[in-house]
Amino acid sequence: MANSVERAVGIDIGGTGMKAGIVDLVKGEMASDRVRIPTPEGAKPKDVLATVKELIEKLGPDAADLSVGICFPTIVKNGRTLSAANVSKKWIDFEADAFFEEGLGKPIHFVNDADAAGLAELRFGGAKDQPGLTILTTLGTGIGGALLFDGKLVPNAELGHLQWNGDSIEKYAATSARERENLSWEEWAARLQEFYDHLEFLFSPDLILVGGGVSKNPEKFLPLIKTRADLRVATHANNAGIIGAASLAL
Repeated sequence: MANSVERAVGIDIGGTGMKAGIVDLVKGEMASDRVRIPTPEGAKPKDVLATVKELIEKLGPDAADLSVGICFPTIVKNGRTLSAANVSKKWIDFEADAFFEEGLGKPIHFVNDADAAGLAELRFGGAKDQPGLTILTTLGTGIGGALLFDGKLVPNAELGHLQWNGDSIEKYAATSARERENLSWEEWAARLQEFYDHLEFLFSPDLILVGGGVSKNPEKFLPLIKTRADLRVATHANNAGIIGAASLAL
């Protein structure tokens, strides 16, 4: 694989797992198998960096000279991470770009995980050429959100931290809440219905896309949710973060 803007490595750091792959930036799709390693306990910067190196090694020699994009579940602004919902508090006001560039010995691109998924859908997926407002929601350990308006990303929309009964709504409606409380798909869908009702009241989107790990089983919950806006599974499902992070090389 040639070292060019036609291919790049995307790394998606989640609360429970870290995933990586080589991405074809012409086609907007995975050009390698996806590799995964559990997120190190506590998710401290030095441990996450070590796991990123291990992921790149697992991708083999084809990945060695490619640009790297990394997405992460935190607010990212000017190369700094400004929050830490499901990871170590050491990420708050942390120079992430500089830390990873020094650690990997190459320029990297760092972005919020839901924003990366949003970029994948905007450039290569369900939001491409979509007029008006599209909201992408990623359902996993937390809830991520990306606002996509007329072909542009509005960054750092922390939709999972909308207040709900005095706490972040992701603690009530994320995939992790379903697993933690052993909810049936119907019980969980009822919680998601409240979340999407709230989103529609606040933003009146034209399209809602659903991504994250649970998007590989849409038949179990999506038909139970009713929205005014068109509601669809994100084109790139759980690979959207990898693809969007890699696309920053463009």
